[in-house]
Amino acid sequence: MSEYILELQNITKLYPGVKALDNVTLQFRPGEVHALVGENGAGKSTLIKTASGAIEPTSGSIVIGGKSYPMLTPAEASDNGIAVVYQEFTLVPVMTAAENIFLGKFIRHGWFCDFREMNRQAATLFKRLNIDINPMAKVATLTTGYQQIVEIAKAVASNPKILIMDEPSAPLTTNEVDSMLQIVGTLKREGVAIIYITHRLDEIFMIADRVSVLRDGQYITTRNIADTDKEGLISLMVGRTLSETYPERKTGGGDVVLEVDNVTGNGVKNITFSLKRGEILGLGGLVGAGRTELAALIFGSAQRTGGEIRLHGKPLHPKTPGDAIARGISLVPEDRKTQGLILNMSVRDNITVASVKKLSSRSFLNKRSEETFTQTQIDNLNIKTPSLRQLARNLSGGNQQKVVLGKWLGTDPEILIFDEPTRGIDVGAKQEIYKLMSRFAESGKSVIMISSEMEELLGMSDRVVVLSKGRVTGILDKKDFSQEQVMKYAVEGHNVAKRDQLQIQ
Repeated sequence: MSEYILELQNITKLYPGVKALDNVTLQFRPGEVHALVGENGAGKSTLIKTASGAIEPTSGSIVIGGKSYPMLTPAEASDNGIAVVYQEFTLVPVMTAAENIFLGKFIRHGWFCDFREMNRQAATLFKRLNIDINPMAKVATLTTGYQQIVEIAKAVASNPKILIMDEPSAPLTTNEVDSMLQIVGTLKREGVAIIYITHRLDEIFMIADRVSVLRDGQYITTRNIADTDKEGLISLMVGRTLSETYPERKTGGGDVVLEVDNVTGNGVKNITFSLKRGEILGLGGLVGAGRTELAALIFGSAQRTGGEIRLHGKPLHPKTPGDAIARGISLVPEDRKTQGLILNMSVRDNITVASVKKLSSRSFLNKRSEETFTQTQIDNLNIKTPSLRQLARNLSGGNQQKVVLGKWLGTDPEILIFDEPTRGIDVGAKQEIYKLMSRFAESGKSVIMISSEMEELLGMSDRVVVLSKGRVTGILDKKDFSQEQVMKYAVEGHNVAKRDQLQIQ
């Protein structure tokens, strides 16, 4: 008997103009956590979709329990004990947690669904995973973290031998990540092989036994986690040694560009701060602090009920995002897939959609200008795409983020609001985004950056405005930065006794 429960042998996957996987071979053992890492576009998602039957490889074979398959269907993968927790939720919000877990395989008593038995089995499963979720709670009422746990429980309910987890911690707070990692540990002890994909390298060193690296669709190496470190892993992922994570630049301190004076509305109250020319201003706080809501007021996608916003000393009353864009304010949203991109449109159409007016003549879009405009953004932002006509949905997360950024930079904004600028993208792409932000600020423009990562918040910002329950509780200059001080302001108005359970958000 082989020591491996799953083997992917010489897997190649070709798309028009792209070799997503190039002769990749990997083996996975039962009862181990095997991390899979690489930059966006390295081929990780393509590889796991091959193993789960979601896509057909161009060549190669999949070996499970000694039996070789040229490809798998999703049903065959499930029958062989493979389950997947994808990045995007597959839950039905109006159904209960138990109903979602048994979706497609409801327990029946005669002609009728046995909801009592499904609730009982779901409760047993949650207890096994040491999670306190009411099986009868509607998924729509659960936090994002608990929804992710339901997704995991849904996969575990099939008693898999192999569990593939694709960025399972991306939407979670620190406390929720701890709960999720405990679940991973439980499944590992039960002998489940876990393939764990994440950009959060710290998690890998907490739970993984081995780690495999992909780069540009090719297999690079597999290391025992005890035999590598974070810096070495990053170097293997990007194929180069990254310089300092956060680029050095002079602290922005020009004239005041934007004034937010006692602004109320959309869940925030009496917000006051200023933004200077050439500055990167960070917004920090806990979950629900009101940062995204505040950005919506500035961008005109929500309306304030009190206070005043001034741009260069003149009142700013954006009733729509179009009003803000016309005044030189743009927003890169938190959720690029649903708010920043039109996934079924091309890279060209996504980049030019906010600049159609200036690319048109006599109400007709100038195709040559459109092509030149798009190519310029692709070159300036180093967007990796086989063509201008590639669908946005087929790009990696980091390149999707660059397309969103290219769309807004094309409008020549004076103020750029970034909401979670590097969520779900790899370390190499992160550094590219940081350099783009720095260059934008150094050119005399201004940035408002909302970040859930404390290191990023302090590493990129010139000043940090901290919100708590919709109010500003502190403003820190760079010389006063510390995680402890941000946390102190962030928990103001919260139960300080529970501060260790709270995640900076």
